[in-house]
Amino acid sequence: MKPGDHAETRRLFTRADLAAFAALTDGEGATQPGDSVPEPLIGALFSYLLGVELPGSGTNYLKQSLHFHAQAPLDTWLSARVEVTRIRPEKRLVDLATTCHLPDGTLICEGRALVLAPEA
Repeated sequence: MKPGDHAETRRLFTRADLAAFAALTDGEGATQPGDSVPEPLIGALFSYLLGVELPGSGTNYLKQSLHFHAQAPLDTWLSARVEVTRIRPEKRLVDLATTCHLPDGTLICEGRALVLAPEA
């Protein structure tokens, strides 16, 4: 792993996904104006990438910041990406930039993540 390495995923959220999310959260925060994707579900895309793709299994999430610029409509493909920006190998810390876009390139959110990478 080195700065510049990245991982991406695409996901389309539907009304059924919102219903499942509402069931998990007792309905808190499950609806957004205009039937858009709740922000925690977008954040979950980054969690997926960090835990499964980069750095991968055994990663511990230490910190995340997200800044939302637009709402993500339901039934629209979202592209989430994490990119390594800094590695501190002596502490196993990895800093990553996070972004999520609509198919037309509209930036939904951007942020940073700090993780403790698994031991090699």
